[in-house]
Amino acid sequence: MRSYTGLSQPEIVVGLDLGTTKVSAVVGEVDSDGITILGVGNVPCRGLRKGVVSNIEWTVRAIREAIDAAQTMAGVEISTVYAGVAGSHIRSHMS
Repeated sequence: MRSYTGLSQPEIVVGLDLGTTKVSAVVGEVDSDGITILGVGNVPCRGLRKGVVSNIEWTVRAIREAIDAAQTMAGVEISTVYAGVAGSHIRSHMS
């Protein structure tokens, strides 16, 4: 894991993309110059069909493996993830 002794801890962001064929995770460090990519994880996924979860166990396993791979490459501990959701079944409404 990265060590930031004596320094303020940088902002770490994690993005997750769940696709029909793979799950991808990316870890970035945000600073005044932008974002530096620290780690990525790409894992095949068979638990989604057209953006809908068809097998929850396979989907969860792929998410965990992608995040673990990105976390290991980045050398940071991941606690929060921003996930992208897409598909024709997604709707929104004003409340």
